[in-house]
Amino acid sequence: MHSNQEHQNSLDLQQYSLILKRRWVVIAAVTASIFGMSALIAIRQKPIYEAEGKLLFSKTDRVSFLTNPSAQVGELSGVTQLSSPLDTEAEIIRSNPIVNKTITSLNLTDKKGIPLTIDEFLKKLKVKSIRGTDILTISYTSSDPKEAATVVNTVMKYYLANNISVNQAKARTAKVFLSTQLPEIEGKVVRAEEALRQFKERNKVVALDQEATTGVERLNDLSKQITQAQSDLVDAKTRSELLQHQLKLNSQQAVDIGNLSQSKAVQEVLTEYQKVQNELAVAQTRYTNQHPEIVNLRTKAAALKKQLAMRVSENANSEKSLPTQNLQMGEFKQTLTAQLVQLNVEFLALTNRVKVLQDAYTISQQRLSVLPKLQEKQQQLERQLQVARGTYEELLKRSQEVNVLVNQNAGNAQVISTALVPNKAANKITLHLLLGGVLGILVGVGIALMLEAMDRSLKSIEQAQQLFNYPLLGTIPHLGQKSQADEAEFLVKLPLIDNPCSLANSAFEILQTNLDFSVFDKPLKVIAVVSSTFGEGKSFVASNLAIVKANMGLKVLLLDADMRHSCQQKIWKLHNLVGLSNVLVGQAEFSRTKQEVLVNLDVLTVGTILSNPAALLDSQRMSLLIQDAVQNYDYVIIDTPPLSLFGDALMLSKVADGILLVIRPGVLDLAVAKTTKTMLEQARSRVLGMVVNGVTTESGSGYYRSRGYYGRKRSALSQINFKSGVSGD
Repeated sequence: MHSNQEHQNSLDLQQYSLILKRRWVVIAAVTASIFGMSALIAIRQKPIYEAEGKLLFSKTDRVSFLTNPSAQVGELSGVTQLSSPLDTEAEIIRSNPIVNKTITSLNLTDKKGIPLTIDEFLKKLKVKSIRGTDILTISYTSSDPKEAATVVNTVMKYYLANNISVNQAKARTAKVFLSTQLPEIEGKVVRAEEALRQFKERNKVVALDQEATTGVERLNDLSKQITQAQSDLVDAKTRSELLQHQLKLNSQQAVDIGNLSQSKAVQEVLTEYQKVQNELAVAQTRYTNQHPEIVNLRTKAAALKKQLAMRVSENANSEKSLPTQNLQMGEFKQTLTAQLVQLNVEFLALTNRVKVLQDAYTISQQRLSVLPKLQEKQQQLERQLQVARGTYEELLKRSQEVNVLVNQNAGNAQVISTALVPNKAANKITLHLLLGGVLGILVGVGIALMLEAMDRSLKSIEQAQQLFNYPLLGTIPHLGQKSQADEAEFLVKLPLIDNPCSLANSAFEILQTNLDFSVFDKPLKVIAVVSSTFGEGKSFVASNLAIVKANMGLKVLLLDADMRHSCQQKIWKLHNLVGLSNVLVGQAEFSRTKQEVLVNLDVLTVGTILSNPAALLDSQRMSLLIQDAVQNYDYVIIDTPPLSLFGDALMLSKVADGILLVIRPGVLDLAVAKTTKTMLEQARSRVLGMVVNGVTTESGSGYYRSRGYYGRKRSALSQINFKSGVSGD
C-alpha cells in the first residue's frame, strides 16, 4: 500500500508538471505582467522614511504590588496564561486616546491636507517587541523624515504620561482601599486575641503540649500505683483471714477483745469473778448445794457475772457476746489479736487507697481524651490570630509605602532610545520586486490550473487508455501538423517520404507490427481508420500507414471514403475529378479510377461529392468493391469520416476486418470521446486498438525521450519514387 501511495504521488506530481508545461505561456505572461506592475509601482513610489524609538518596561509597577497582597515583586503577568504583557502595552500605545492626542498636537494631515484618521495613522505606526527582551520598538513611516521622528517621540511621551497617570490613579485607589481595610483587619486581630484568651480560661489551658506529656506520664504512674495497692490489699486480706481462723474471731471481735484486755474496770470485775468461781468450786467439795455458803457464793458469782457483762458491753462494739475465757489472754494471743487488728486497719487503708487512685486515673484519662480537641481548637484560634496579625502588619506596611507613591511620578516604562531623524529612505524596491514575482507566479499558476480545469479535452495517453480501454498499438509524435479542423491543416502529412529517418518512421513501423499481431483468428486485410472528431489526424495516419505497408513489399490500396471532408487528394496532390463516388454510381470503373502514388501503393480518392453519401457507403456496390479489392491487394486501408458526427464509419466497419481508432490529445473532447466509446460498443464493432497521434512531452509519458536513438538510426530504406505526372491540391 505504501508503494501504491508513492506511485500515486509521483503520478500527481507528473500530472502537475505536464500542466505547467502546457500552460507555460499563460504563466509567463501573467508573471511578467504582475512583475512589471510591481516594478513600476516600486519605482514611482516617493521616498519613505522610517524613524524608530525604544521603550524598556519593568516587570511590574509597585502599585499593583501594594494593592494585591498575593502579587510578587518583579512579576508582570497577564490575566490569562496566553496573554503577553508587552502585547498589552503595545495595544495601549495604539489606543485611540494616545493616537488622537498625537494627531491633534502635531496637526498631522494627508496629501490633501485633511487631518489623518486613526486608521490611516495606525497603518504607518508599528509597535513590536524585541524577542527575548522587555523592550518595545515604536516606528513610524512618513515622506518627511522630521515628521517621522517627531511622531515617534510624541507617541512615547503621551504613552509615558498616560502610564504615570494610570499608576497615580492606582496609588490613590490603593490608599483608599488600604484606609478602609486597616480598621477592619485590626478589629479581626482584637477579636481573634479575645477568642483565644477566653478559650484558655474556660478550658484551663496553659500549655497543652506539656500537659499532654505529663498527663501520659501521670497515667502510667497511677496505673503502677493501683496495681501495687491492689497487690498489697490482696496480701493483707489473706493474712487477716488466716489470723481470724486461728483465733476464731472476726476482726471486730479482735478489736473488742483488745480493748477489754486493756480495760482496768473489766479486768478487776473479771478477777473478782474468777476468784468467786474458784471459792465456789472449793466450797462445793465440802458442802451441799443448799448450804448457805454455797448459795452465798453463787449469788455473788451471778452478781459479778452480770456486772462483768455490763462492763463488757460498755467497752465492746460487737453485738455478739464474747466468751469469758477470751477476756483474759496470754501474751502470744494478745500479739496475734493485735496483728489481726493491725491487718484490718491496713486492709481498710489499702481499700481506700485503691479507690482514690482509680478515681484519679479516671479523671486524668478523661482530661487526656479531651486534649486533642482542645489542641485543635487552640491551633485554629492561633492560626486565625496569626493570619489576622500578618495581614494587618502587611497592610500597615503597604499603607505607609502607598502614601509615598501617591505623590511620586512612577511608571513601569522608560525611554531607552529616542527617535532620530532618519537620513536614509526605507523604500524596499527589492522586496516589492520579489513579492511581485512571487505573486505573479502564484497567480499565473492559478490561472493555468483554472484554464486546465475548464479545458475538457483529452490531454494524455494515460487518460485515453483509462477512457477507451483499447489496446495501445502505437504513438505518433507531434511533427508540426496543425490540429484545427479546417481545410489548411496540412503542413506535414507524409514524413515517411519527406524524412525517411525521422522518429515518425519508427513510430509507424511499430504501429504496423502491432496491427499484425492484433488479430490471430483470420488474416487482417481490410482496416478502417476512424477518429472521433475532425483534426485528430486519421487521414495522416491512414496515408503513412499505407506507405509503411507498401515499403514492406505489400500491395496496398488506400481508399478515401470520407465523403464529408476528403483529404487524401490534398495529401498526395492528386486530381479528384472521378473517384469512389463515381465508381459506386457506375460512372467510372475502379481499375481506371485508382491512382498509383508509390510502388505497391494505389489511392482511390473520394471523387464527386454527392448529396447522400451514407446510402452509397452502405450499398451492395461498396461491399462488392471491397471484395474485389481484397482479391487484388494485400491490404485495403479505408479513410472514414469522424464517428461522433456521422455514422459512415460504423457502416464501413461492416466490410472491414477491424477498426483502428485514431486519438489526438488536446483535440478530442472528453464528452465526444465518451460518445464514440458508446457508439462503438452499441454497434459491436471490432476495434483492433488505438493509435495516439500528435504526442508531445506534455501528453506522452516519456516514450519519445529516446529520440536521439532514432535520430542516429540508419536503416536501408527502399528508394521511393512518385509516379510522374501526379499533381493536385
